[in-house]
Amino acid sequence: MIDREFLLGVLLLDTHFERIKGEIGNPKTFPYPVIYQTVGGADVRRVIERGDPDLISLFIEAGHVLEWRGADLIATSCGFLARFQSEIAQALQVPFLSSSLLQLPLLYRLFGRRGPMGVITASKRNLSREHLRGIGAEDIPVRIAGMDTCDHFTGSILKEEVPLNPSRLREEVLEVARDLIVHAPEIPAFVLECTNLSPYRRDIRDTVKRPVFDIITLIESCRHGFTEKNP
Repeated sequence: MIDREFLLGVLLLDTHFERIKGEIGNPKTFPYPVIYQTVGGADVRRVIERGDPDLISLFIEAGHVLEWRGADLIATSCGFLARFQSEIAQALQVPFLSSSLLQLPLLYRLFGRRGPMGVITASKRNLSREHLRGIGAEDIPVRIAGMDTCDHFTGSILKEEVPLNPSRLREEVLEVARDLIVHAPEIPAFVLECTNLSPYRRDIRDTVKRPVFDIITLIESCRHGFTEKNP
């Protein structure tokens, strides 16, 4: 048994690209124990492009495995699971975080509804109102920018055709963030839908001069309900 106060469970997509420190798929990101369960068949096309409802049962089954292994909280490695938040959460016995986008309603009110929330996603063309509706954010004004316009992100993450180069990915996401804030300077805060962008959260914050939230900030806010230990 693991001697711990809190155990995070993570449902991973069925992918093979490198998961660097700073993102949810790398256990070195967290100063506490993490257990992983890959959801077989849940590849990028089925999750992001198709939004296949048959995935729900697969994620529930994998979630039950994490529960059996002792997870106190379960999160996923892809924010596009937002559209299935209710179905999966209702089937599990522990709290379930499908997506960093769950923070949108709270953040919009925390920032006094001063402007639309900025969202950087893996695929702008595939992120729809259905995803926002899945986490109760369909009425939240957002400005969305997608990494699917970026060559290296597309090749390494979406298509898995080239090895991941963290430096190139950093350059691309910073360019996307700069462009979004130029076109929508009224944005008070950013949310990173894509979990692969978490390693660059601080760099994005320093670039856009706005607070930046992601799946890691969401997990941390929830973790404190389970333990008093600091990171």
